[in-house]
Amino acid sequence: MTVSEPGPETTAERVPVEVPDLETVLSAVFGLRASESSAYLGLLRVPDSSAAEVAEELGRDRSNVNRSLRTLRDRGFAERRRVLLEEGGHVYRYSPTPLPVVRERMHEALTEWTDGARDCIDDFGADIEPASQTEAEGAEGVYAGRNKD
Repeated sequence: MTVSEPGPETTAERVPVEVPDLETVLSAVFGLRASESSAYLGLLRVPDSSAAEVAEELGRDRSNVNRSLRTLRDRGFAERRRVLLEEGGHVYRYSPTPLPVVRERMHEALTEWTDGARDCIDDFGADIEPASQTEAEGAEGVYAGRNKD
């Protein structure tokens, strides 16, 4: 018989958890990509700006920023309004959803996400039967059809 030494998975020691940064939280809770998170933060720094101005602030390509801004609008992190230009044509100006509103949404979404994660943890392994229990049930099944003496 071999005795294995307890490893991290068999001890009651707590595994250290790295504290997430804002980008990680936005990704985990809202499914935002890093480019979308940085676009929101850039928009906070230069509110009421065009996609080109946000792109300049971030040092990124305007078409990529446009995609990020579209996602932010779809997820409720930004608003867009059309502004007519004096020389003709129009430009879209983007404004971030106010930070207090986003913080509140983040707290609510994080609570929902955490509750879901806790349920997932609680359900973990529920569909897996321990080997000893399966073997015992299997043995009963073999003898279930035999007449008792």
